Amino acid sequence: MASLMSNVGVQNLIDRMIDGSLWENELETMLLKFAATGLCFTMLCLFGAVKFTKWYTSEPVIPYTVSPPQKSTNPPPNWGEPSIKLSGSSAIHCYAPATGEFLGLVNPSTAAGIDRSIQQAQVAQEKWARTTFSERRQVLRTLLAFILKNQEEILRIACLDSGKTMIDATLGETLTTVEKLRWTILHGEKALKPERRPTNLLMMYKENKVYYEPLGVVAALVSWNYPFHNLMGPIISAIFAGNGIVVKSSESTAWSANYFTVIARGALSVCGHDPNLVQTVVCWPQVANHLTCHPDIAHITFIGSRPVAHHVAASAAKALIPVVVELGGKDAAIVLDSAAPDIPRIIEILMRGVFQSSGQNCVGIERIIAGNAVYDKLITLLETRIRKIRLGSDLDSAPTENVDMGAMISPASFSRLEALVKSAVADGARLIVGGSRYNHPVYKHGSYFQPTLLVDVTASMEIAKEECFGPICVVMRAASAAEAVEIANSPNFGLGASVFGANGYEINEVARAVRSGMVAVNDFGAYYAVQLPFGGVGGSGYGRFAGEEGLRGMCNIKGICRDRWSWMGVKTAIPAPLRYPIPSTRTGRKLVTAIVDLGYQPGAWAKVKALGRLIRNS
Repeated sequence: MASLMSNVGVQNLIDRMIDGSLWENELETMLLKFAATGLCFTMLCLFGAVKFTKWYTSEPVIPYTVSPPQKSTNPPPNWGEPSIKLSGSSAIHCYAPATGEFLGLVNPSTAAGIDRSIQQAQVAQEKWARTTFSERRQVLRTLLAFILKNQEEILRIACLDSGKTMIDATLGETLTTVEKLRWTILHGEKALKPERRPTNLLMMYKENKVYYEPLGVVAALVSWNYPFHNLMGPIISAIFAGNGIVVKSSESTAWSANYFTVIARGALSVCGHDPNLVQTVVCWPQVANHLTCHPDIAHITFIGSRPVAHHVAASAAKALIPVVVELGGKDAAIVLDSAAPDIPRIIEILMRGVFQSSGQNCVGIERIIAGNAVYDKLITLLETRIRKIRLGSDLDSAPTENVDMGAMISPASFSRLEALVKSAVADGARLIVGGSRYNHPVYKHGSYFQPTLLVDVTASMEIAKEECFGPICVVMRAASAAEAVEIANSPNFGLGASVFGANGYEINEVARAVRSGMVAVNDFGAYYAVQLPFGGVGGSGYGRFAGEEGLRGMCNIKGICRDRWSWMGVKTAIPAPLRYPIPSTRTGRKLVTAIVDLGYQPGAWAKVKALGRLIRNS
């Protein structure tokens, strides 16, 4: 029986092979499976080959070393209350804001010194402008590798000079800088490659391109609140765009500026390029004007306060130097009623947004605008958390306790902050926590201000209109989403903003309605971590840095229009009726009207008629 079934099976297989059904079913399926497997294997091989090629051909990283600055062991004889300027001396006296200890002296630049820096950068830039994107990427890759390897030392120096904690420095100094490097390495060339632009019917024989060319030597005047990132950020964009750069660092963080500059110059040098491409000057305010109106500076990036920006813009106008200004803000965090279920998570973000770097953050949260449904709960949770914030320096070799918040850069703003708090209380606000300077029991000369919670603030109060730039949490009530937007837009600032709430129409409309350069939805400052264009409107400045817009802002944007088919002799020719001297004004006018109608009148028949008139009057 088994033998019979076997014979029948064989016979059936033979019959199917003869009539072709086997080929249409099993064999076809087998072939399809084999083809699919082979295709998948081929795609994986191709993907691996592309990845390997990209890795193998990427620019090599070259290691190098830089010696960090050492704290001075010999403070001036009259060193008492810390100050960057002492009577009888023109030097900048650098000190640690967290402890008041003397760090060292820096000789300020003179006008002649600024001239030399610009000249050296010019010489280096002439050669650097001819480098390839690959060569520029190698410098950035090398710089990135150095920062990642030496970030502990970089952070320590930044904290010593600015007073912030190591956690705040990691978030605001290294994370932001390595992200800018990563983005520029991966996307910078695409942003600066020549772009094709569309043409039109009349100019269809033309090819249009936009080129992004180096400007020459650019300048950046940067603030003290992030001494490493604020200095390194403009350098990264400037040199990748093919420019040389002169950075005017703040005298408040002069001690670290030279070290951070040498890091950037070291990457250039080890990759075989002139380190003079990058220059840093530190000078007193009265000398800075020489840089901002210098005829050999092609562009200025200014990060600082509004009063100083007026002087910079006026000075730059003398030489018609374009300026991008980032002037801080009065950033609002709008917490909608629909955010109520998410309040525990939101509190953590608000605390970081307000107290990061002791509130000395240009996109720090300066106002929390909360709906009625979440207002009281927010205040209760904020009070509990703010009372527990511990102040101090975490740079001690064996700190006795944990530190949450560091020092401010100096006590210069303390009287102003105390006056703003007192004025708000007099106008009806409630002071829940803090409100004044803090005398640290260990660091007697440290510049500390109490973490502050001020609630029931209204839009008419000065503290709701003036940038604090300190560790003050201001809470305001809004009866509706529309009122929250109105309050957020009331001051003459517009840098960043945050909006918290349930996903949907309302939160999207609020994000669109807030007058600012950037908005983080259900987050704080996220736009900076992904290199979106950075900048504000109104009193927060104009122009953008970061992202494609910032990188292209470092360039001369040149449009070139050329003949597409010149090899065929297709070129612009002036018709006889339009050649000077014009034979007939009447005929000439008919001709140009026909040209306009041919190019822009809608409808095919209108264009046909225009073509006929053009032929008749040519």
